[in-house]
Amino acid sequence: MGLIKAGVGAAGGVMADQWREYFYCESLPADVLVAKGQKRTSRRSSNRKGEENIISNGSIVAVADGQFMMIVEQGKIVEFTDEPGEFLYDTSTEPSLFYGGFGKGLLDSFKTFGKRFTFGGDTAKDQRVYYFNKKEIMGNRYGTPNPIPFRVVDKNIGLDIDVAIRCHGEYSYRLVDPILFYVNVCGNVASIFNRSQIDSQLKTELMTALQPAFAKISAMGIRYSALPGHTEEIAKALNDVLTEKWAKTRGIALAAVGVSSVTASEEDENMIKQLQKSAVMRDPNMAAATLVGAQSDAMRAAAENKGGAMMGFMGLGMATQAGGANAANLFAMGQQNRKAEPEASENMWKCACGAENKSNFCSECGTKKPEDGWFCTSCGAKNKSRFCSECGTKKPADGKIYACDKCGWTPEDPAKPPRFCPECGDPFTEEDAK
Repeated sequence: MGLIKAGVGAAGGVMADQWREYFYCESLPADVLVAKGQKRTSRRSSNRKGEENIISNGSIVAVADGQFMMIVEQGKIVEFTDEPGEFLYDTSTEPSLFYGGFGKGLLDSFKTFGKRFTFGGDTAKDQRVYYFNKKEIMGNRYGTPNPIPFRVVDKNIGLDIDVAIRCHGEYSYRLVDPILFYVNVCGNVASIFNRSQIDSQLKTELMTALQPAFAKISAMGIRYSALPGHTEEIAKALNDVLTEKWAKTRGIALAAVGVSSVTASEEDENMIKQLQKSAVMRDPNMAAATLVGAQSDAMRAAAENKGGAMMGFMGLGMATQAGGANAANLFAMGQQNRKAEPEASENMWKCACGAENKSNFCSECGTKKPEDGWFCTSCGAKNKSRFCSECGTKKPADGKIYACDKCGWTPEDPAKPPRFCPECGDPFTEEDAK
């Protein structure tokens, strides 16, 4: 009886699986990363008794935008595509009388019957269609439960310290390598694979990667208070850190990072403000202005002294002498510094290589500093003003005079040479200018 039952089961299964199937997947919601494809069987369909995990040869698989389709046979990936449209699966190991020729289909069906009979009528085969969500998975909130270090660099005042900050926001990711995700994460999914099954792990790893990512951001000179305006830099820095864990292991890439708030402790905030305020005093003019303001406040307070104005002004005089700083001297020092700045800028020259120099030769390429001034077309004297200091000739429009480098001929107007020398025929170029 067992052999008869196996034979009937094998024959019935082979016949039921002769129909070509149509696989599809509804629009994948944002919380579903992977879903198993479904066979469409309407009320008019006669294909209702076929095995669930069997794909007959010649079956059609529909692929929509934002989806990646994969066919797995016996646990091995055999076909995949992400092109929207209709995919014809014509390399299946399950034959069909309705595709590939009736004679060949009938012969292959008898072979399949024999194989199923030896397994007691069972298919002994597993074929599945999977759909992966390629859309951006948004709305993943994150927040640092504990403060994380952030290096604050301000080259203007020579500041380089570490502070503790808290950061909150949202991030999004997408599947960039579904095959890698299938192999290392989801495997044979019975129905669907939700984002909730992996989100907690991703969030923990993102929090771990924030510290080295913020180290790269701070090295760019970006203040922590300006982080909400540099989300692209944060995403790139995080991707650099998470590439090994996410992209190369799971086929996931960080798409975008949003920063809603970044705060430092009140103690660190006050420390940075105090350091910035102190750094301002390096400018003698600012220091003098601050001192004058403080002295003005002290004078008003002395005038209102309850012990008498005389006692108040005596105390003001003692405080001024004890301070060791004089506003007039500070203002004078500031004026001297400002006068020195233009002189330094006048001596600077820019080389053709782009380097700025003060000496006669470029510190980068060794090029000699170009000579300033122009040569008079009448007497040959070198000048810097608009008129020659020797004969009064006016400076040419572009400051250049031309003479043939072959024969030495000089045009009547050295500032406007002809195209060719009338003596030797040599063409005039910029090399002929002095």
